[in-house]
Amino acid sequence: MAGAFDLSRISDASLRRAGEKVLAGVRLDDDDGLTLFQTPDLLGLGALADHVNSAKHGKIVTFAANQHINPTNVCYLRKTCVFCSFARLPKEEGAYHYTLEQVFEEASAADNGLTREFHIVGGLDMKAGLQYYSDVFRGLKQRHPHVHIKALTAVEIAHIARIEKMPIIDVLTALREAGLDTLPGGGAEVFGKGVRMAIADRKLAAEDWIAVHRAAHGLGIRTNCTMLYGHVETLEDRVEHLGILRSLQDETGGFLAYIPLAYHPDNNALGVELGREGTATTGFDDLRNVAAGRLFLDNFDHVKTHWIMVTPFLSQTALSFGVNDLEGTVVREKIYHEAGAHTPQGMTLDEILKLIRDAGKIPAERDSFYNVLRTFGAEPATAATGAAAVAAAAA
Repeated sequence: MAGAFDLSRISDASLRRAGEKVLAGVRLDDDDGLTLFQTPDLLGLGALADHVNSAKHGKIVTFAANQHINPTNVCYLRKTCVFCSFARLPKEEGAYHYTLEQVFEEASAADNGLTREFHIVGGLDMKAGLQYYSDVFRGLKQRHPHVHIKALTAVEIAHIARIEKMPIIDVLTALREAGLDTLPGGGAEVFGKGVRMAIADRKLAAEDWIAVHRAAHGLGIRTNCTMLYGHVETLEDRVEHLGILRSLQDETGGFLAYIPLAYHPDNNALGVELGREGTATTGFDDLRNVAAGRLFLDNFDHVKTHWIMVTPFLSQTALSFGVNDLEGTVVREKIYHEAGAHTPQGMTLDEILKLIRDAGKIPAERDSFYNVLRTFGAEPATAATGAAAVAAAAA
């Protein structure tokens, strides 16, 4: 690996041994993965992940000018997907299903020409089948031909295939013809069977989630992937999950980015059951997850931090823990705010640029395939930021 890294910066012997492998270009095994999640040396872990990230990307941190659109929150798994705060049954208070015109009206925020990506996900709505989403995508492409459509999790794709009685491959082909460009990574949660039974019984099984992404990759449709952490999973479950993602990436090379997602416990049955309402994940664990992803997923170029879920402050700090991509402008986010997120529902370009620059990084706008469209140059970082404080402590 290019550049030097002083392993004496790592105080934990087990992490230091894993670091020796990383520096030698040797793939980490499951025991090493557990070390990443168990080590008390958070700063050493972050420094190692930052070194690996810097070798790939230098000081560049990318973001997309994107807009989230959630066409429906109606979901037949409302009662069994216990970690979700967004879903509603069809006649439940707060349930909604956008007409095509309502979707297009919400998307009109992109009329300024600055938005480059629509991020579209929703519930498993029996009235949101292939025709509905095909009409949505065609209408959006007609109105905003320059905007990339990243839409529908693997769970939603499988739902459409089920209600239409069509093979997954045919659903993906039809949606691609209608304007679908890439898939988001949601719905993965944690792949362990026991975890899925506890938090998302009847939701798409791990092997089926993988099958949808494998099929998409086979069609040339790139995708993202995620892990929802901080609920009932064990550290072994996390390592198994990352290993499954790494194996599919070895096979297809179709994943664009890995995005760890923090569980939010408010307004959902799981949070009540665990007695966790009002208590989200810790900053320690948030930083550990991005760093572990960067080091274990050696065949991934991009690791994203989702500021909506962990706060802009933690996302800024994560830029020194192996992250090279920041969730973009968003415009108006609904799903995680239903689960108790107190972050803004969107960020301006100036706010994103300041956040990245104050971390000592160089902001760059990208397209949905991670091609850099423009860089904005660096400005002196302020001393009061979380990232600056962590970097100083780790030096």
